[in-house]
Parts: sequence; structure tokens; C-alpha cells
Amino acid sequence: MKLSFRWYGQDDPVRLEYIRQIPNMHSIVSAVYDVPAGDVWSRESIATLRSNIENAGLVFDVVESVPVHEDIKLGLPTRDRYIENYCETLKRLGEAGVRCVCYNFMPVFDWTRTQLDHRLADGSTALAYYRDQVEKMNPVTGEFSLPGWDASYRKEDLELLFSRYARVDEEQLWENLTYFLKAVIPAAERAGVNMAIHPDDPPWGIFGLPRIVTGKESLERLLRIVDRPANGLTICTGSLGSSAQNDIYDIVETFSAQKRIHFMHMRNVRLLKDGSFEESAHFSACGSLDMVRIMKILHKNHFDGYMRPDHGRMIWGETGRPGYGLYDRAMGASYLTGIWEALEKTETD
Repeated sequence: MKLSFRWYGQDDPVRLEYIRQIPNMHSIVSAVYDVPAGDVWSRESIATLRSNIENAGLVFDVVESVPVHEDIKLGLPTRDRYIENYCETLKRLGEAGVRCVCYNFMPVFDWTRTQLDHRLADGSTALAYYRDQVEKMNPVTGEFSLPGWDASYRKEDLELLFSRYARVDEEQLWENLTYFLKAVIPAAERAGVNMAIHPDDPPWGIFGLPRIVTGKESLERLLRIVDRPANGLTICTGSLGSSAQNDIYDIVETFSAQKRIHFMHMRNVRLLKDGSFEESAHFSACGSLDMVRIMKILHKNHFDGYMRPDHGRMIWGETGRPGYGLYDRAMGASYLTGIWEALEKTETD
């Protein structure tokens, strides 16, 4: 297991020298953030990012994410140009020593929450998703303010995208993902890069948009499309585990045994009766997931990929990017390292 930490570049209030102080920390997970989706990342930008990370005593070998342009997801005629650009970016990343690229195929929006500052019983704040709030929202009319969305698209952009996706059902989205994978996975292999798709977050459709990477059956289908090691998975325990329909332990067992998990996003969630969820501290008792059980499965199957503590609470008065503060994620990293060390030493005793 190679412990890693998400970093959003020079504008991130969490500094590399602080991340370096987390015990057992190995890799920085980052990206080139000032390039529009679909454009090729310049070698200069990649080299600068790598240099900044290596100068802090860490390794740059995981990227999250190289965004997939909406034209690819929609299956538009322009997709071939964007896929070509994507393959070129993978080539350049491989040349720079990157070995894993996390990406997703979620239409329009990335991870979705209704609150970024839900106050937990201990006084910390965390991300949350409440179904009743989502049901009152309309992304096209703009009659709401959903965290993380307003800055991403103008109202007219959303209207156009939703009108285009009205013609894309789940099977069409699968066809478009298949087209993408059959072009990109060979390029990733040539570059020495493992592709690791992130499941939809949350793992169900929202606002009528199709979402297809939602559970074990869909992950199996995805891996069959191009049955090669480079076509792999990011297993996000908080994303898949936010649905009571998913057996997260069976999912981790199945795909870690097959050596198709390249990246683990480890976080806990507390499931609510109506299908809503609140994010929590990593410690098992704080949420609905048994984190030790998940780690035991990974250790048993000799997981040697990347792992990062995923979204954390905001604690001790820290301010910054919700879910991506230093303190709680550092505690999560130490918690995961402690579990792993105990498993390693128990095995050898």
C-alpha cells in the first residue's frame, strides 16, 4: 500500500511541507488545474507540478483527475479530437513518471452534496447529502444554490447540456464509455499508466442524468469492456458505501483479489434511513462502514496500489476547501497507517 494525499496545487492552503510531515506519506495526488477539459496538458505544466512535489520530498505518480470532456460522454462527432488529446496527455504523464490516473464518467457534475458545512455532534463540520433537499432543486432554472456547482457552469451552459443529455440514456452512456475505453486503454498501456475510474458519487441518477458506475455489477461490466490490467478501478468507500444496496466489503474483496483496484479512496459515511448520508471521521464507530474490515480484505489480497484518506471533516477551527482540510485527513492517514502496520506485524508474528 502506498499512502497518498490530495493536493490542489500552489493555491491550496494545505502546504506540501505539512503533508510531508504525515507519517508514512509517499505520494501526492494532484493535477494541472488551469487547463480546460479536453485540452492537452503542457509538458512544462506537468514538469513544474512534479518539481514542486519532489522538492518537498514526496512523489508525483498519481493524477486525479484528467477530466473527460462532455462531448465524449455525449458521443458527439467532436469526441475523437478530445480523445486524441486525452491520449496525448496520458503519454506526457507517463513520461513524467505518473503511474495511475483517476477519472470519472459522471455527466455534467462531479460529486454532489447538499451541504458542505453540516455540523456534527462533536462540533466539527462535514459534507452531507440530503434527499429531501435534492428533490426541491432544479439545476436548469437555477432556483437553488448547490455547493460546488454555481461556479462551474453558466445557466445557458446547463440548459444546453441538459437538453443534450435528454437524448442519452444509460445504455447510450455505456456505449460512449466503451468507445472511450477502447481508444484510451491502449494509449495508457503504451504510457505505462493504469486508468482507475472513480464510481459515481452518489451512486444513483440525479436530476434525470444517467449514472452508470454505481455498484459491483457495473464495475464488472466496465472491466469486461477492455479486459486488461490498465483498465482498472478507484474504489471509493464513501461513494459506493453511501448506497445501502452496495456490499462494500464484497466489492473490495472481489476486485482486490482480481488485482484491478489501482487506487483506494478511504472514508466513512453515516447512512440515514431515507437514503441520505453524512460524511464522518474515518474511525469505524463514527460512521456506517467498518474501515478495519476493509483494510483487512485489502491486506489479505496483497493490495499494493495507492490509497488516500478521502474527504475529511473541518476540525479545530480550520478553514479552507470543505472536505480537504489538513487536520482531519492527516488523522485519517495516520489511522489507516496504524491499521496497516498492525496487520503487517500480526502476519509476521
